[in-house]
Amino acid sequence: MRANPRTIAVWTGVGLIGALGWTMLALARGEEVSAVWMIAAALGSYAIGYRFYARFIQTRVLKADKTRATPAERLDNGVDYHPTDRRVLLGHHFAAIAGAGPLVGPVLAAQMGYLPGTIWIVVGVILAGAVQDMVTLFFSMRRDGKSLGQMAREEIGPIGGAAALIAVFAIMIILLAVLALVVVNALAESPWGAFSIAMTIPIALFMGFYLRVLRPGRVTEVSLIGVGLLLLALVSGRWVAESSWADTFTLEPGTLVIWLVIYGFIASILPVWMLLAPRDYLSTFMKIGTIGLLALGVLIAMPNLRMDGVTDFASRGDGPVFAGSLFPFVFITIACGALSGFHALISSGTTPKMIQKETQVRMIGYGAMLMESFVAIMAMVAASIIDPGLFFAMNAPAGVIGDTVTSASEAVANFGYSISPAELEAAARAVEEESLLSRTGGAPTLAVGVSEIFTQVIGGDGMKAFWYHFAIMFEALFILTALDAGTRVGRFMLQDMLGNVYKPFREVSWRPGVWITSGIVVALWGYFLWVGVHEPLGGINQLFPLFGIANQLLAAVALAVCTTLLIKSGRLKWAWVTGVPLAWDAVVTLTASWQKVFSSDPAVGFFKQRSVYQEAIDRGEVLAPAKSMDDMHTVVTNSTVTGTLAALFAVLVVVILIDCARTCVRAIRDPEGTRLMEAPYQKSTVVEPAGLIPTREEKQEMAAAKAGGREGAAAKAGGRDGGAEGER
Repeated sequence: MRANPRTIAVWTGVGLIGALGWTMLALARGEEVSAVWMIAAALGSYAIGYRFYARFIQTRVLKADKTRATPAERLDNGVDYHPTDRRVLLGHHFAAIAGAGPLVGPVLAAQMGYLPGTIWIVVGVILAGAVQDMVTLFFSMRRDGKSLGQMAREEIGPIGGAAALIAVFAIMIILLAVLALVVVNALAESPWGAFSIAMTIPIALFMGFYLRVLRPGRVTEVSLIGVGLLLLALVSGRWVAESSWADTFTLEPGTLVIWLVIYGFIASILPVWMLLAPRDYLSTFMKIGTIGLLALGVLIAMPNLRMDGVTDFASRGDGPVFAGSLFPFVFITIACGALSGFHALISSGTTPKMIQKETQVRMIGYGAMLMESFVAIMAMVAASIIDPGLFFAMNAPAGVIGDTVTSASEAVANFGYSISPAELEAAARAVEEESLLSRTGGAPTLAVGVSEIFTQVIGGDGMKAFWYHFAIMFEALFILTALDAGTRVGRFMLQDMLGNVYKPFREVSWRPGVWITSGIVVALWGYFLWVGVHEPLGGINQLFPLFGIANQLLAAVALAVCTTLLIKSGRLKWAWVTGVPLAWDAVVTLTASWQKVFSSDPAVGFFKQRSVYQEAIDRGEVLAPAKSMDDMHTVVTNSTVTGTLAALFAVLVVVILIDCARTCVRAIRDPEGTRLMEAPYQKSTVVEPAGLIPTREEKQEMAAAKAGGREGAAAKAGGRDGGAEGER
């Protein structure tokens, strides 16, 4: 498209806004800076990245073809393959990828200061995270929606492919169990949250049947109805919490585990149009609406960032929230907000089986990841505007700050910050909590930050408790949508793996295979979740420290596969698009893996931690967080298992990288002999826009297609029936 003076002026203005935001953040030294500048820097950068870099990748690198039929069109079976309106699919994809990472990762990374994390969140997503999601989606779509592991097996070779299948599936189970644990922690003993989230299921079922049966194609109509019902469910949740029904929806953690397993199984086997897609689309309204209102609240209230731009912990590596230096652990901690391997599973799972046109990969793959990155930015804002003393009192473990406000105040002072016991008590009272000490994990801190922003705009301090508990429930809904989509993707992955042994499993909608593989997936993550809920040091709690590293190792696998496919498909000169992010991610993640396995610091290295606790056992001594000698033995076991798995995952990824390099060299030397497992071209009969808003040319194409459909149907069926078919 030719640039005109108006376009040049608009994009110059956008660039200047982003540059001004970065300048204000970078020049702030020892003084508070408005959070508005962080939002300006992020949004300006996102706009430039989406408009120019993402378009370059789609048109020049991938060469997306709007005339080529997608798997959703060619293989439509109404269960897994189903052409889905781009607006609904964008909502589904965003809801599926946006899990715990962008909410809690940046909160924890604020320990290093707001500046390092913010730079990585924005730059990382533009050059790495969104690129991975978009390119993985494209290549999976060209291969009938095959999973990442199966693509690796078919395109790389048996050794690297087997390593990829094992690593991807094992990491997937850990990620799903961690997501489920966060949901359980957020909803346990919360009737408001449990009721509101439970109500999204019948609402989603209604929306699915509305679009499929009652009013096909009426997306705007069903959206308005769905949003209205969702708001009613949110408001009703508070009424239920204050009524006689409260006991019914006050669920213990063990009960929640059972319900989550049942829900995950059902969501995995039902047709995608019936529950999964409409529920994710519905939840996206709440997610984007809440984050949008939060950004608007920042623009109105203009709170200052009270956390330092770069803290002393960034260089010392002895932070109370997590141990380790800025490099590589700030990148591992932020994870999903900038680059996430989990996203590659969704991009090679549900989404490629539902997308209508190849040209929509930019909006859905790249655009949804930018949306998630902005969620991470708002989480960083929420963590950075609260009192740093409160931040560290909430996120440091009890073994570090003690269990009283006095001991916590003294410990925080030793960190270089100050907060009085009275201020700690007042902060807890303001959100109607007994205590905010050692509320680790990031979610409670985010809720406090959200309540701080919203109360400055709506309701004042008297509404702080309301906004705090609203944020807790919002986080649970945010994460649950990644759990149900992830379970379905796990089913696809397992079917691909078993299909290599027994061919009927390759038919992703073969009913016995669907039920068997879905049951196996939910049983695996459900087991780790169940044990973790009942044993504080067992189950998924044992594997939780692997979450960040495993997720980033998975991203390395996805980027390696994408780089290999770019080279094999004759795009060698564009291989840097995924090759550069791959090199960075591999260096960061393998460095982190090495340190977690071999570091001599027991707060960092798994095996060093094991030896320290084993020596204490030999002396008959109990060390925190253990409370008994049995706990001490559990810590030793956990450290051994996590250290071994960390080493195993790193070795598997190295094997994959080496095999990818071998495949790439062979493809460069003998391009004619290179074999791609790409589905053959088939002309598309679907006419749909590439973006949310159709261009003038696209409107003309849709009008012509609609008129042609009416005329063709009328000639065949006799006018009246043809007109009805054209409307559909």
